[in-house]
Amino acid sequence: MKDIVFSVKRQKAELKIFGVCVGLAYLMNIIAVILYQTSWSELWTQTLWVLILSGVLYGLSVGLRLLIYFLRMWLKRTK
Repeated sequence: MKDIVFSVKRQKAELKIFGVCVGLAYLMNIIAVILYQTSWSELWTQTLWVLILSGVLYGLSVGLRLLIYFLRMWLKRTK
């Protein structure tokens, strides 16, 4: 079997993408606190949900990137 090896450059790119997902999730949490006029302590108490949402966003980004990759491969074959 062939091992899957990620380069350091690729690992840094994936960490940046996940960081953006975490940032978006926290931004959504801040917007919810403002809209629903709740306590600012919810930014810390809802951290588990923010991390879960970050994982979902990261999963969606992986799915979208895989879809784009396969579409490019398919278009390259049809030419």
